[in-house]
Amino acid sequence: MPINKKKIPEINGGSLSDISFLMLTFFLLTTTMDTDRGLARMLPPIVEQDDFTIEVKERNVLPVLINYRNEIAVKGERIHISQLKDITVEFLENKYDLEKLPERFDTEIEFFGVIPITKNAVISLQSDRGAQYQVYLNVQNELQAAYNELRNQKAKERFKMPYDDLNDDQQKAIRTIFTQRISEAEPRSVKK
Repeated sequence: MPINKKKIPEINGGSLSDISFLMLTFFLLTTTMDTDRGLARMLPPIVEQDDFTIEVKERNVLPVLINYRNEIAVKGERIHISQLKDITVEFLENKYDLEKLPERFDTEIEFFGVIPITKNAVISLQSDRGAQYQVYLNVQNELQAAYNELRNQKAKERFKMPYDDLNDDQQKAIRTIFTQRISEAEPRSVKK
């Protein structure tokens, strides 16, 4: 009895590379890539002077330090990250014109008239090289939250609406009252 051997047809692979190339091109063109976003910070302009120093009174500076163990200290005292926003709000606002907090100066602000503001208040942020980046970002978020809270509070107090709903001139006036001044010192290695 003869065995019927059927010949299996071959698949033409010549166009397989063309199809793969087209699919690769299609996916490259239609896929979106997540882009990393950094912190939205405006760098100060370059100073042309060789000997540049600014005298800042100690009471106008809020030193925030992050050590290699990811511990946060404000004015030399260890705090929990959850306390940072409230400490910063109190520092920037200096509602009762306390001697240990930033100086208040009567300043004319559009929409507000002459009001006392802490225009020289600076937050000095420095971290150890061994600190985790996530802790650094958490500290930045808390500092930004303090500014946002103060700006929102002032907007609701004066304009009866949130800061984000104000027009550009109104927002500019409130930013003049609470100007964001965060001095970020270069990380250093400290084993304290």
